[in-house]
Amino acid sequence: MKLKKIKVRNFRLLKDFGMDLEDILSLVIGKNNTGKTSLVAVLQRFLGEKTKDFSCDDFNIDFQKDLRAIIEDGESFVLDPPGITLKLFIEYKDADDLTNISQLLVDLDPDNRIVVLAFEYILTDDKLALLHADFVTYKAERVLKIEQKIKVALSEDSMQKEVLETVRKQKLKTMFFDFFKAGIHKYFDLRKKILWYDKDLEQEDDTQFTDITTENIKLDRLINFKVISARRDVSNKDSDKTLSSLSSQYYEKRENMVGTDAVKRFKDAITNSDEELDQIYELLFEKVLSTVEKFGGTKKGDSVIKIISTLQQRNLLRGNTTVMYDHHEEHSLPESYNGLGYMNLIGMIFEIEVMLTDFRREQFPEEQPADINLLFIEEPEAHTHPQMQYVFIKNIKSILHNASMGKDDGGRQFNLQSVITTHSSHIAAESRFNDIKYFYRKDLNAVIAKNLSDLEKEYTKDGQRENFRFLKQYLTLNRAELFFADKAIFIEGDTERILLPAMMKKFDQEHIDNPLLSQNISICEVGAYSHIFERFIHFIGVKSLIVTDLDAGKKITDDEKTKTVGCAPDDPQVSVTTNASLAFFHGRNDITYFLGLTIQTKSMLKDHNVDPPVWKTDPDGHLAIVHQVKETNADGKENLARSFEDAFFHLNRKFITDNKTGFKSLKHIKYFEDAAKNSYELAEACIDKKPSFAIEVLLNSQTNSDDKEFSNWQTPKYIREGLEWLKEN
Repeated sequence: MKLKKIKVRNFRLLKDFGMDLEDILSLVIGKNNTGKTSLVAVLQRFLGEKTKDFSCDDFNIDFQKDLRAIIEDGESFVLDPPGITLKLFIEYKDADDLTNISQLLVDLDPDNRIVVLAFEYILTDDKLALLHADFVTYKAERVLKIEQKIKVALSEDSMQKEVLETVRKQKLKTMFFDFFKAGIHKYFDLRKKILWYDKDLEQEDDTQFTDITTENIKLDRLINFKVISARRDVSNKDSDKTLSSLSSQYYEKRENMVGTDAVKRFKDAITNSDEELDQIYELLFEKVLSTVEKFGGTKKGDSVIKIISTLQQRNLLRGNTTVMYDHHEEHSLPESYNGLGYMNLIGMIFEIEVMLTDFRREQFPEEQPADINLLFIEEPEAHTHPQMQYVFIKNIKSILHNASMGKDDGGRQFNLQSVITTHSSHIAAESRFNDIKYFYRKDLNAVIAKNLSDLEKEYTKDGQRENFRFLKQYLTLNRAELFFADKAIFIEGDTERILLPAMMKKFDQEHIDNPLLSQNISICEVGAYSHIFERFIHFIGVKSLIVTDLDAGKKITDDEKTKTVGCAPDDPQVSVTTNASLAFFHGRNDITYFLGLTIQTKSMLKDHNVDPPVWKTDPDGHLAIVHQVKETNADGKENLARSFEDAFFHLNRKFITDNKTGFKSLKHIKYFEDAAKNSYELAEACIDKKPSFAIEVLLNSQTNSDDKEFSNWQTPKYIREGLEWLKEN
């Protein structure tokens, strides 16, 4: 039995949200504020002990606005749904024990093995009418009070009329939300339902359901939900003993295990200690007890008391165990002396063990584990370095699997599904691609979840399985941080990779507002293969800039065969671009077309209204592809470059000659002093090792009197245009 899908409506950013779950582990990734914590929170609200903790802020903002439009503005549309909903799609098999789920079966079709369990925190029609009536009364009273206060304030200072009018408008504007915050529990009710599921349409039917709100169905026997929160109590202050506290929690979960020799020996030791302490206490408290006896009653022995030892194994561990770290062989250090990373990791292991014990129901040997045990681990990477993150994700699956299969101590099998949320590119890189769920903010108030396995299907469908294999290897080995970026730049080679951060710095020095280097931008070197990434770019949905080369070419006939070769852009026979990415995204390769593009027409969006989908120019697109354009240098000469080096030499020839002893990687350095040599010829003849050249550009850079870095060379125009486009949100 497995939990296959979760659907959420109107909870925070989860406006209309669905996520598929893997049978063993689902890894949830995405940028900050994309709903990962909200998913955990809504499950806690409905499956945990926080069902009464709903607040106004838990409702999606668009839902709140719609509710206000109905209540305050009198609009008549229907809220669908009228509140927060959570749906759990459970799939069972013939071999499963159906004891706990049998009460939830509404379809007798043996081929329909999906049960949809729905939780709702909703506004019924009756409560909607009550909400409206109460708000009308509230508004009348509040408006009267506001007007009275303003009248008094104006009588005291008539000059404040404009300010008070602004205050009045603001109070009226927020009046509904102030009212809504104060009393949502009066109007919203908790409901539990079983929804009809159409196996042919693979869709639930909200209109056909069985209400189980008042029925005594123990859902905790069906689903056991636990969370290791990102807000873990980890500190290395001397006064904190987080791990020591967890050791007592671990014991409390295991003390009732039948046949645990260590527990029996621990209890025997405490009993023996009680007997010894009784005798010691009698001597320690002899004086004060005899004094108490003097204030006794008339009957001998009425006021005789004694103090005995009542050690409790739980309390003994809770306050009196300390986790120590071995430091070499001769010394042990308390837990607070260790780093937060290790404390976080060890603390998680303790918490996981405590929860696994609870999943196994070790405290209640007569009970069976729940049919579905769902463990959420939030952001396990806290305080840990990359290597530790690799180790965690490598080991956690085997730890959880062995526990669920009964291979660790306890020997009790149980069905376990785990969900890990993370911001760590290292954890993402070490995970199975098919386990990854990518959370993406579709608009201001809504997020969606995407299966990375669906991306593979797209590549495979179009006969590009090898391209996906390359993409998978590339992301795993190099750039998993793309999943967490707000923006991305795809570049061709080493020169751009080394120099682009400096170019971004130069750009920011000239454009102070919204600097690029303060944005979450990932730079990826993809060679001439940016077109292989096009489905991935569309999938992650981030604003992306591709910096590529014009790669001018011409067609020649050789041995009666026509072929295309590279050439200078000013070659009389130039006719096409040999750049595969430019040809792919624009669907054509004639050079005159590309020379006529502006930065607005280089912006693109994928059109899904045609089959197969194609990229089209769109000024509002989230992808732009920039290449060399005509540019005039300080000497007044215009040039159209073929490559980055060509464009750089055209603008910075004097920079090279002024520092010629610092450019040891360049061949034929004297060519730069020959006015007859153009920049294309210099790029073809002088570049030997591109990375070395790029590094030498940085080494010969200067900071001017205005404290601007890299001031003695210029960035090619096409890159400046691309950065300007990328800067804007």
